[in-house]
Amino acid sequence: MKAIERVLVWQWGRRGAGPRIAVDLADGLKRLPETNVLLCLSDRAEILRSRNAPDAVVKIATYSSLRGLVGRLLSAPGLWKQLTRIVRNFRPGVAICAMPGPLDLLMMHVLRRAGVRIVVIIHDAHPHPGDGYPFQAALQHQLIRHADQIVTFSRHVANILTSGPDAARCPVISLTHPPFIGGAATAPFAHEGAPRILMFGRLLPYKGLDLLAEALPLVGQAIECRIVGQGPDSPELRALSALPHVSVENRWVPEDELPRLVAWADIVVLPYREASQSGVGAMAIASGRYVVATRVGGLIEQFAEDTQAVLCKPDPAAVAKALEHVLQDPPPIRPHIDNGQAWENLARNILASCNAS
Repeated sequence: MKAIERVLVWQWGRRGAGPRIAVDLADGLKRLPETNVLLCLSDRAEILRSRNAPDAVVKIATYSSLRGLVGRLLSAPGLWKQLTRIVRNFRPGVAICAMPGPLDLLMMHVLRRAGVRIVVIIHDAHPHPGDGYPFQAALQHQLIRHADQIVTFSRHVANILTSGPDAARCPVISLTHPPFIGGAATAPFAHEGAPRILMFGRLLPYKGLDLLAEALPLVGQAIECRIVGQGPDSPELRALSALPHVSVENRWVPEDELPRLVAWADIVVLPYREASQSGVGAMAIASGRYVVATRVGGLIEQFAEDTQAVLCKPDPAAVAKALEHVLQDPPPIRPHIDNGQAWENLARNILASCNAS
């Protein structure tokens, strides 16, 4: 009889993609036969108060500010004992870090002492300009050096990691980023009124806000565009706000609003200047939306073979031309994606790779 695989999944962020990935990955693992899963999240994780809250989770007290992080590090002996107790009671054979965070080295040392194989999902080879948190790069270097397996969501990131010194003794595999949401929705352009274009995510310069501000006036028909996400005030955002039929909503988007926001759009635009991959793009495709993305980084491999996506150069004229192409001659929408199956496939591939290494 095959032994039961005991897998611990942890991620201690409060908001955004980290906790969402941990929950979806844990759900994918639970779909596998002979697999027992323990999910560990921050007690402050937004997803715990959403419609998608997990049924069972171990909660870890974390922090909500830099000052709170310092205080939590000062109380590390107490956290060490708590994590040791969790690992000892569950006895995992594999532990998966869904997205790195500031307290993860403590967890890795506990797991190492217990002889647990460690998998770390690395989303970006290097922090993007204006993104991340203090000392993120240094922390990630240490996590990679202590891991038994690294998983990325693009060959672009995997190639950068394998060409550096940190992953020299650690296998790195590239797997497909499953969508967070996606389901039944009206077809693009089925609504009344002007076509709807959405840019969603962190509102930072590397996301190509300037390219979009210059591209939208070049589109040769009436459109409605929403720029939704959180970021610092910038000349690019002010330029977008000044355009007719364009609204900038500089705010955090709650977990439960995401499906409705993506379903609003006909086209999701990703005018990035650099990218590792795009969770937003995966959501858009799974929700039956069109995607216009620049030909940079991991976006190339993510969308090159997708009929719903149009890739273009990272310049305003090319972005405008790609938008017009979708508006005038919409490509076919591919069949609905089974999100649960996609996460189950990811979970199976991670465990297979870890067991083979």
